[in-house]
Amino acid sequence: MIKFLPILLIVLYAVGMWLFSAWRLKHELDSKSTPLDEPRMKDMLARLGAAMDLPPVRAFVYEIAPVNGLAAPDGRVFLTRGFLDQLARDRVTEAELASVIAHELGHVAHGHARRRMLDFAGQNVIRTVLAGVLGRFLPGIGHWLGALVASAVAARLSRQDEYEADAFAAALMVKAGLGTGPQKSLLQRLGKLTGSGGRGPVAWLASHPATDRRIAAIEMLEERWQQRHSGDSDRAPN
Repeated sequence: MIKFLPILLIVLYAVGMWLFSAWRLKHELDSKSTPLDEPRMKDMLARLGAAMDLPPVRAFVYEIAPVNGLAAPDGRVFLTRGFLDQLARDRVTEAELASVIAHELGHVAHGHARRRMLDFAGQNVIRTVLAGVLGRFLPGIGHWLGALVASAVAARLSRQDEYEADAFAAALMVKAGLGTGPQKSLLQRLGKLTGSGGRGPVAWLASHPATDRRIAAIEMLEERWQQRHSGDSDRAPN
């Protein structure tokens, strides 16, 4: 029993970190968010809801300056105040912001937001275990390698999440009659809007896929849908 004590302590530490992180995020969002009641977005929220046979989508404004969207583990979706400021300056359109909301709804639908909280705890376990093991064989760099592996695993999972959320958003935008044009146009300008510019030198550690790959994936979906629609039309009785 004693020999399993270190593993048990690591697991308990990870669970504690997950609970604390979930509480801290909820407290942060509750204290710094307001309902999205921007008149220019009313029609967009209604169209997204109708596309899912639901009432208008409820979204919230996270009152921070950076341009971003967020899906919370409790199912709420957020646009930052920075994004609404861009709308007020006519630097983004209502449909483009609708694509962000649709993307965050994709994270919710796939359970990404909740799973990422679990991933955070798992990363701490991986980092701690690997750092301990590698530290014995590679003194000085073992802890660094452990952290690098944990970060690489997290980045790979995060990039896959983004593709899945993009696919959900594309389907929802098409069903809402908005098309994928707003989604793709916003992705093309997102680096400039967020101030992040290009990718870093270690692309495989980035949490989001490259913009051109995301757009290409959306266009592949569109092509697949068109082929399917064309096939259905060919099989329709005369």
